[in-house]
Amino acid sequence: MPALPVKKLLNVLRGQKEDIPPVWLMRQAGRYLPEYRALRADKGGFLELVYDSDAAAEVTLQPIRRFGFDGSILFSDILIIPYAMGQDLWFEAGEGPRLAPRMAETPLDSLKADLSRLEPIYDTVRKVAAALPAEVTFLGFAGSPWTISTYMVNGQGSKDQSETRRMAYNEPERFAALIDAIADMTVDYLSGQIDAGVDAVQLFDSWAGSLSPQQFDRWVIAPNAKIVEALKARHPDVPVIGFPKGAGGKLAAYANATGVDAIGIDETVDPVWANQILPKGMPVQGNLDPLALIAGGDSLEIAVSAIKSAFQDRPHIFNLGHGIQQDTPIDHVTKLLKLVQGDNASG
Repeated sequence: MPALPVKKLLNVLRGQKEDIPPVWLMRQAGRYLPEYRALRADKGGFLELVYDSDAAAEVTLQPIRRFGFDGSILFSDILIIPYAMGQDLWFEAGEGPRLAPRMAETPLDSLKADLSRLEPIYDTVRKVAAALPAEVTFLGFAGSPWTISTYMVNGQGSKDQSETRRMAYNEPERFAALIDAIADMTVDYLSGQIDAGVDAVQLFDSWAGSLSPQQFDRWVIAPNAKIVEALKARHPDVPVIGFPKGAGGKLAAYANATGVDAIGIDETVDPVWANQILPKGMPVQGNLDPLALIAGGDSLEIAVSAIKSAFQDRPHIFNLGHGIQQDTPIDHVTKLLKLVQGDNASG
């Protein structure tokens, strides 16, 4: 009998150290790829692309074909959750997502959930899972409750999440109800992705860095811990990656209190410091600056070397500190893979 293909990234998430760290990049399926831009132009709007399961599966698979990454991340959007909870969702050209009604002035119980809005995402997962190479780890994802709430309350993204933070301080009970509702929907959504075929999931808390320590404990750590506990009860063998962008000095508390299996760190975190303060043996993912990838050359080589060196004694997944930028040169991604993987790079 031939040996079964090894999913190195999944092994690292389960605590196994690899001599050569597996690689995937946040937002690796997207605008920096010409094949993505061609498909997007053909399909029209972003949400139309997400909800066309054949097209979304194709987008998910594009970077795997081109670069041979160790991980494939589902092509979707974090705002599928509020859309399924009953808000309207659309994307303004050049301005980003919009949600209505705004929860700043709308009672939560006025929303009417529509779980059928999750089904096309599960269909995408099934199609990708059937087509991925056997050695590639398939990652599902969702936004964490705090980050999702910032869009639901304000109706769109904002620089400092001021309106949502004000609501959290001034109406803590009403805000807690919103956070709990998001967390409950997220558990079901991620569980559905797992049932459809993903190997592991990531929780994106893109705006975690905007909170004070006490608010961070209440609105980041507590709801993420709730989600992880519920997911582990349903799927005890499926790893969960937590990515609290901007957490900084609160990173260790997040790692220790949420129950995540691995932690993603953003580009502002010193990897040497992170290696010192995070729990021994906990897998770490990150944390190349996306702009260093754009710069290439010596800047890229120095940054890659520093990250690999910092995490050489712990399970490590090489990734960016945030999403890949749309003006990233394709050959710089190929160079990154060679720097990380050496002669094993397939890009």
